[in-house]
Amino acid sequence: MNSPYQPLPTFDEVLLCTPQTTSEQVELFLRRCLSPSSRGEKIYTMLYADELSYDVSSRAEELFQCLQHHNNMYRLVILCNCNREHSHIPSVFSQYKVPMIPQRPLAEIQRYLQDHYRVTQPLSSAASVFKDNMCVGIVSSKRAGVGK
Repeated sequence: MNSPYQPLPTFDEVLLCTPQTTSEQVELFLRRCLSPSSRGEKIYTMLYADELSYDVSSRAEELFQCLQHHNNMYRLVILCNCNREHSHIPSVFSQYKVPMIPQRPLAEIQRYLQDHYRVTQPLSSAASVFKDNMCVGIVSSKRAGVGK
């Protein structure tokens, strides 16, 4: 987000981890990130890596150790829940831990996201449902199970 013109990450740059994420999915992601052809051009991000099962985490660690020797020009960000910092992946990568502090004011971050998620031609788009023709939105409720 150094420039308002920088694009958002593409689908191949982000892996949203859950307890059901397979080792094959993590392997494909790490191979994309650590392949010598990537040359550090993209920023790859694993979200909620602490959610991975121990077996998947262990295999991911082994693969990472093997592949990183072939490419030292990668950019990988691993985001984890601080309440689960003792799970396998956060423990393995703890030597690289960096506290995450937003570098931009909240208003600037919101403006950047609005610029990238606004539908320019909302004629018959589902985006017309959300405020200001946004193609994404957050729906929440203080009461559980009320049909969100």
